[in-house]
Amino acid sequence: MASDPAQPAEMTLETALRSERFGQSVFNEDRMRRYLTGLAFNSVKEASYSGTKIDRKIADQVAEGMKAWAMTMGATHYTHWFQPLTGSTAEKHDAFFDLLPDGRAIEKFGGSQLVQQEPDASSFPSGGIRNTFEARGYTAWDPTSPAFIYGKTLCIPTVFVSYTGEALDNKAPLLRALNAVDVAATAVARYFDKNVNKVIATLGWEQEYFLVDKALAQTRPDLILAGRTLLGQAAAKGQQLDDHYFGVIPRRAFQFMKDLEQECMLLGIPVKTRHNEVAPNQFELAPVFEEANLAVDHNQLLMDVMDKVGGRHDLMVLFHEKPFSGINGSGKHNNWSLSTDTGTNLLSPGSTPMKNLQFLTFFITTLMAVNRYEELLRSSIASASNDHRLGANEAPPAIFSIFIGTQLTGVLDELEGVSKGRLSPEEKTELKLNVVGKIPEILMDNTDRNRTSPFAFTGNKFEMRGVGSKTNCAKPMTVLNTIMARQLEEFKTEVDTLIEKKKLRKDEAIFNVLREYIKASKRIRFDGDGYSAAWKKEAAKRKLSNNTNTPQALEILTAPDTLELFSSMGVLTETEIRARQEVELETYSLNVQIEGRVIGELVYSYVIPAVVEYQNQLLQNVSGLKEVFGVAHKKMGAAQLGILQTLSTHLQALQTQTDAMIEARKQANAIAGASQKARAYCETVLPYFEEIRYHSDRLERLVGDTYWPLAKYRELLSLK
Repeated sequence: MASDPAQPAEMTLETALRSERFGQSVFNEDRMRRYLTGLAFNSVKEASYSGTKIDRKIADQVAEGMKAWAMTMGATHYTHWFQPLTGSTAEKHDAFFDLLPDGRAIEKFGGSQLVQQEPDASSFPSGGIRNTFEARGYTAWDPTSPAFIYGKTLCIPTVFVSYTGEALDNKAPLLRALNAVDVAATAVARYFDKNVNKVIATLGWEQEYFLVDKALAQTRPDLILAGRTLLGQAAAKGQQLDDHYFGVIPRRAFQFMKDLEQECMLLGIPVKTRHNEVAPNQFELAPVFEEANLAVDHNQLLMDVMDKVGGRHDLMVLFHEKPFSGINGSGKHNNWSLSTDTGTNLLSPGSTPMKNLQFLTFFITTLMAVNRYEELLRSSIASASNDHRLGANEAPPAIFSIFIGTQLTGVLDELEGVSKGRLSPEEKTELKLNVVGKIPEILMDNTDRNRTSPFAFTGNKFEMRGVGSKTNCAKPMTVLNTIMARQLEEFKTEVDTLIEKKKLRKDEAIFNVLREYIKASKRIRFDGDGYSAAWKKEAAKRKLSNNTNTPQALEILTAPDTLELFSSMGVLTETEIRARQEVELETYSLNVQIEGRVIGELVYSYVIPAVVEYQNQLLQNVSGLKEVFGVAHKKMGAAQLGILQTLSTHLQALQTQTDAMIEARKQANAIAGASQKARAYCETVLPYFEEIRYHSDRLERLVGDTYWPLAKYRELLSLK
């Protein structure tokens, strides 16, 4: 679980050292004050706070100060660090170096290099926004996320846009969504506190991952190329004893974690929690909550750092959502809330009825937003890899619902019974004192979570549990903050209308609107077992979506309501949203295609040769028995003959299914449209994978251990 900041009672030597190291490689406020003029510092702060543009002359001053600091840290190069639609990060390094007209060398880095660069955009996915031969794209500095030193390179967080201005990345839409929710939430928050001038969306991600020995992983082409084991018999001991969860951290994993945390401290990534997860070799780390844009940047950077640190420890870090069959997969729970510049968490109850009414306003509005756009939220976590995880082993199902607990359900039931229009003095007293006023007491012991709930309220935040472990958090955060901004806008319009036209008092108008939201959003609330067949039937009655695969889930992106939502909120144009849908569909197809190719290679280059070699050994054994014992060999070699027959049966089925899969893959690959191709891969290629795996895993059981060429689960999942 992501952790809120806590003030230690006593500063130990270890924590003091960690706090001293924290952010040493970051051009944060402290370093800006030292290396920038007062004017430049204030300009960057204002740009970060309100989004104002920085004058080019000021940008030159900022660049000069940033370069001076970076060079004292040993940096020799700089890069615009961005997040293209590949899901990972990208960078192009340039040296602090130029030549003067007289041929002398000079270290150079000016405002133009800081503010904007022009990387080659031809090979990044764009969903048809630009032709492949059109290479021009621009990266533009994001001053809300501080620059940092990684290795010997100054990294400058940026957005990535096309020559014609469309976003080609995940950061630009996120920044737009955060601005939209800031504006909408500030307007509503000012009903309760006129001093609020800004609302910040906060995010605390929980990063789950697996560690495996690198040498063992390199025997597995599927782990190297696909990130998961496409074949593999389950180990006799997996997670059934629950002895790994929160257990003693294995020595190699602990050394990796210590090294990783050292790197994170320098880079200003506020990691706080580390522990064993449920499955063998599975772990989790979580940070202190941060502003959402910075939290996203930190999570993307973290995954890169984890890969590099893992290499130093001869470990491979697996971010795939389901790297091993039959045990828990990995998620990246997104803990989301809204906080004001006055220090108030809008999803946390307060000490007065008015503060609790504020809490209810943002709480119930969130329920309404998720209720209206549950299918869109589902699309934001869709991927080929996450499809294997959703709906089993503590991952939430594809059906979106919200868990709020029995106590808050009781509060909403009482609010739903409020009479429409003006409130009597008795009703006001009952609401403010006996319903709203007691919310903090109700929530004291109401922070348990339903592990099967995709969207759970956990005391002072909502936890979006379906996000995959390798997903860029920007995707679900863009959707969540956009739908929240839209719902808050509509809430304010409805409240203001009741105040102006019905002459209701402010709190009466708020109660009236909340009452209708409670009724309308009832279908999204569910506190039971999300895995049960009964819930699937009930969800269908409630008309909740159940998009179990990515091609289905992505259809909603180009629905008229979705296009209108993103366009009207200024987050994504129709061109940008259609491009993203195409990119994600193409990515899905390519992932299944790659896995199909790897399976073909594993079957023909690894499994079949191993089985045939073992069969030959058995045949030699039977022949030897015949030479020694004559006719009696049939009885004496019955076991060997039985194994040979079973081997042949599974081997024939394995080859037949693999050949059929390869043919289906070729046919799917010939389809032109991104949507039709993705559906073909999902419906005609993917189903073969489990059949092939079944026969291969049966063969693994039968073939002698010394003959099997792939590292087995019991070896991969035994990190010490």
